[in-house]
Amino acid sequence: MVYLTLQKSQKILASSRQVHKTAAHVEARSAPEETVTSSFASFIHAVQPVHLSKAVCHRSKRMILDSIGVGLVGSTTHVFNIALKYCRELYSAAAVSSVYGKPGIKLSPTLAAFTNGVATHSMDFDDTWHPATHPSGAVLPALLAASQMLPSSTKPNGLDFLLAFNVGLEVQGRLMHFSSEAHNIPKRFHPPSVVGTMGSAAATAKLLSLSIAQCTHALGIAASLAGAPMANAATQAKPLHMGNAARLGFEAALLAARGMEANPFILDDIPGCSGFSAFYSVYQPKPLSVPSDHHEFLLEKQDVAFKRFPAHLGMHWVVDAALSVRNLFINYAGSFSPSLIRTIVLKIPVSKYINRPFPSSEHQARHSFQFNACTALLDGEVGLSSFSENSIHRQELRELLDKVVVEHPEDNVANFDKMYGEVALLLHSGDVLTGKCDTFYGHWRKPLSRESLLKKFRSNASHVLSEEKIETIITTVDNLENLSDSSQLACTL
Repeated sequence: MVYLTLQKSQKILASSRQVHKTAAHVEARSAPEETVTSSFASFIHAVQPVHLSKAVCHRSKRMILDSIGVGLVGSTTHVFNIALKYCRELYSAAAVSSVYGKPGIKLSPTLAAFTNGVATHSMDFDDTWHPATHPSGAVLPALLAASQMLPSSTKPNGLDFLLAFNVGLEVQGRLMHFSSEAHNIPKRFHPPSVVGTMGSAAATAKLLSLSIAQCTHALGIAASLAGAPMANAATQAKPLHMGNAARLGFEAALLAARGMEANPFILDDIPGCSGFSAFYSVYQPKPLSVPSDHHEFLLEKQDVAFKRFPAHLGMHWVVDAALSVRNLFINYAGSFSPSLIRTIVLKIPVSKYINRPFPSSEHQARHSFQFNACTALLDGEVGLSSFSENSIHRQELRELLDKVVVEHPEDNVANFDKMYGEVALLLHSGDVLTGKCDTFYGHWRKPLSRESLLKKFRSNASHVLSEEKIETIITTVDNLENLSDSSQLACTL
């Protein structure tokens, strides 16, 4: 493993931000210019802060703040503590990088990226993009760790950090647009484990100022480290997908910086020899143009969704629909009286891993249309405490779950840009009350206000940080592009 070979962090990074002899030799034998892979490498190498629009800077800083917040609250979870204990037991002579919610602990850079990635996804509270992935959690932990391991003479500034973050997002988004399969809720593999690993590699390659040849090989190496099956959704293993994406993409960039080579056509569609196309049955790659004065990042055209409660994104449609019909029911009956309900009908898209009638763990509950709809009906809200053991196993909740019937209308497709949630209460009186949600608050079509985003961040961060530190992080992210040393952000955690 890479961290076993790193004796001193400053030696590592001093060499990472220059083309040493081995890498120069690789560069001389790099791929032909006119390939999809080389176009991505050229973009990563050439893009500059001037290409970031005000909208992209604004949206990406919102993502950074939200991702830090969910990582901080994620540092209170059992799965995070398992990952942290594992990493602390591994030998490391380069423990320089901060860990979410643990100010007295430092880890080696790649292990810090792994641990913080696990924290970010431990509650499924992190942002979601379209096509479907969680873009920030795979990139931000790697950049935070990398910024701390660079020697003081080569520390990237805040604008460099913001650019690298957006490079990681851009690569993820472009790769997902190569296949129509990526637009729908996934079935075979968890997208962050694939495109997230590539995004982490691209982002850290940019932050470490790798050459075009090194960027090419970083992408190729990352592809060999990518992938995790959807069967592990709704288990403690799912957050490992994000931790591994952050860590392994970072390691791919470090290996490329030391001269390791990979297939220079990894993103191209080569008949008979699959590269990145191995992850998709439909794959149509397109070159990524070297940025010009008018380059438009995908984040400018497609905003992200921020979650109001810690569960799979699909749950937010059924929760808002359930809250809507709950209000109708209270107006109808004077109070919420489950005994008046004969049947609860959920109209949801077909997606097996989030159709869980009787979840038995917090991770299953976060991935259950039925659980989240019934919790919203019973409590009038869904929040962190909704996924505790006591909440999950309540008798009154089980009685509501027993009344649920699921329907899959043909027009309700498993796509975060097209799906809807509908909850109908069929009463013993014969009356029917219905609530429907096409776009929940927090979706990219109805984004959270700054006030709501800050409220979420402060609530999450308050589990592990003082009010003073919380406000320091908010100010630091707000002024990120003006920082002379980007590692100041990681040091606030």
